Amino acid sequence: MEKVSVGFVGVGLMGHGMAKNILEKGFPLTILAHRRREAAEDLKARGAGEVTSARELAEKCDIVVLCVTGSAQVEAIVNGPDGLVSAGRPILVCDCSTSDPSSTIRLAAELAGKGMALVDAPLSRTPKEAQAGTLDVMAGGETEHFERVRSVLETFAQKIVHTGPVGSGHTMKLLNNFVSLGYAAIYSEALALGAKAGLTPQVFDSVISDGRMDCGFYQTFFKYVLERDRDAHKFTLGNALKDLSYLSAFANATGSSNPMGAAARNSFALAVGTGHAEDYVPMLSDVIAGLNGVALAGSEG
Repeated sequence: MEKVSVGFVGVGLMGHGMAKNILEKGFPLTILAHRRREAAEDLKARGAGEVTSARELAEKCDIVVLCVTGSAQVEAIVNGPDGLVSAGRPILVCDCSTSDPSSTIRLAAELAGKGMALVDAPLSRTPKEAQAGTLDVMAGGETEHFERVRSVLETFAQKIVHTGPVGSGHTMKLLNNFVSLGYAAIYSEALALGAKAGLTPQVFDSVISDGRMDCGFYQTFFKYVLERDRDAHKFTLGNALKDLSYLSAFANATGSSNPMGAAARNSFALAVGTGHAEDYVPMLSDVIAGLNGVALAGSEG
């Protein structure tokens, strides 16, 4: 059976691996021109086409996958000048970004009125898993639309959960990131408190690692803390703050109390406000340590 033509917007840290796997699984792929020319040229060398506007992408493709920063970028790609909507074709938009659920639900209704469909399919794991094709996906949308895009998602994901109606994927992603980023804030403060008392990160890790409090996120976080591996978890503090801000808006919209979310957000806001927006999440540990007058790098157990 002939495979659908796929468009891709956002061949960045996550998107490059996703797009590579779409190509390698035999789907015709066209990408929107991206500032990361190395990634774009690699995909073109593998057989991808390239266009310079979202409209051109919608004219050529049946499904368009978005992997951008958030709702503002998604809305601009869909509804902006020469956006996807301007092509007037009944395409399916698959938003793999971490977006605001309220924006997603509103946008899906707008697209439905134009004969288009939207599935929100945000991601879990890191660029390493994107390259390996082993991401986790939480997808929201009508069953018919989810089934239409499932084969594309399977090219870069090992676990796909249909979370419910449109918007539910992005809601679940905010909750997922609330848990992981909450861990990051707690790890950072715990390490700083320990350092003040003379406990090194190595001692901390010797107790937590392989115990009940260990997890995959802990391991990537501490790969930076212990080994100074900057690429262990390539997700910026600026994007983390954006996601926790979406969580705050979601909590307010649902009339929910979210004090832990506010506390975690304050830690990331502090890091971003002191010039660390482009640093990666595990580096929050250094920011919090520095504020407390201690250093984690170079410690010995």
